[in-house]
Amino acid sequence: MEQIKNWVEEIIAMTGFTGDAVPILRHVLLVLVAIMLAAAAGLLCRKLIVPLALKVTAKTDMRWDDIIFNERVLVSACHIVPAIVVWWLLPLVFYEFPTVRELLTRVTAIYITVMTVKTFFVFISSFKEFDEGKRTSRQQYLYSFMGVVKILLLFIAAIIVISIIIDRDPIKLFAGLGATSAVLMLVFQDTIKGLVAGIRLTSNDMLHVGDWITVNKAGANGIVEEMTLTTVKIRNFDNTIVTVTPQALVDDSFQNWIGMQQSQGRRVNRRVYYDFRGIRIVDEALRDQLVRKNYFKEGDIRPDDVNMTLYRRYIEDYLRHHPKVNADMTLMVRQLEATQSGLPVEFYFFLKEKSWVDYEHQLAEIMDYIYAITPDFGLLVYEQYPDQ
Repeated sequence: MEQIKNWVEEIIAMTGFTGDAVPILRHVLLVLVAIMLAAAAGLLCRKLIVPLALKVTAKTDMRWDDIIFNERVLVSACHIVPAIVVWWLLPLVFYEFPTVRELLTRVTAIYITVMTVKTFFVFISSFKEFDEGKRTSRQQYLYSFMGVVKILLLFIAAIIVISIIIDRDPIKLFAGLGATSAVLMLVFQDTIKGLVAGIRLTSNDMLHVGDWITVNKAGANGIVEEMTLTTVKIRNFDNTIVTVTPQALVDDSFQNWIGMQQSQGRRVNRRVYYDFRGIRIVDEALRDQLVRKNYFKEGDIRPDDVNMTLYRRYIEDYLRHHPKVNADMTLMVRQLEATQSGLPVEFYFFLKEKSWVDYEHQLAEIMDYIYAITPDFGLLVYEQYPDQ
């Protein structure tokens, strides 16, 4: 620092200035030197250190260093370097103006504090890149912990900034926070509840990013895109975004389709009502028709068989041999309790396809066939006509 001061004095002597202009010129030159050194330090950090660090991390086989020490983190850290240089040079530049020096020192210290916290925020946010779409319970714990750390850093930074402004020891300010703990609990109650609810969701393996969930009360039916301390963002299949709190998911019920997605099939449970007037004992004409259309062989139909019995037996056999139906899972065609709207028959089976669009198409094809062959068995689907 003394060398810089001597160098400035030599420049003033070379210019030939004397009298009252010397102090002004000295401070102007010192300010310019401080600005140039700070700018040079920032430029050196961004143009030399950052590219060098990125090359070093790129050559390693580990992925974590590429994520943690990414360009955004390093560039954010470089913003602190010029302020540190200025803070270091302030006693030299304004040694004759203690009031100005004290004011600028506090402003610089506040800037360093704010940029340091911002760098930590960017650093913490970099951990999100470890999330590859299907967040595990451990990753969700880390994600929730990151949110808590950000809040703590913001709180600590606010205390430090206040202590700088009022020129008090920050340790004393921290010691006096015991009396305000109740207020802090009130201010951060949503965050605390969200943290507890998030821990319950992840510890019980109830929810992950990428899960398909349905929350009827919130009108949500889609994929979980993001889970934070206070919100869970769900993208519906119509691309609308529904935001609910983790606390709401814990307090109320929601449907998670992860079990279906990980299983060997997606359930079909369709109910069709048949007219009682079509249910009858198979006669000779109906027997010949069923044999002629290859539904059954001649010896498979007994004289006392009912067309509905044969219908259910055939549909079960059809589903069991269908290439798109998982016959290893529960499969049945069963009769339910009779109603005034006809006889309900339930078709219960699982399709191998689980994606929504293909599932719906395959289901429609199977049900279309079931509807189409109903008249061949002498049966009628119940229809309730409006009063004329």
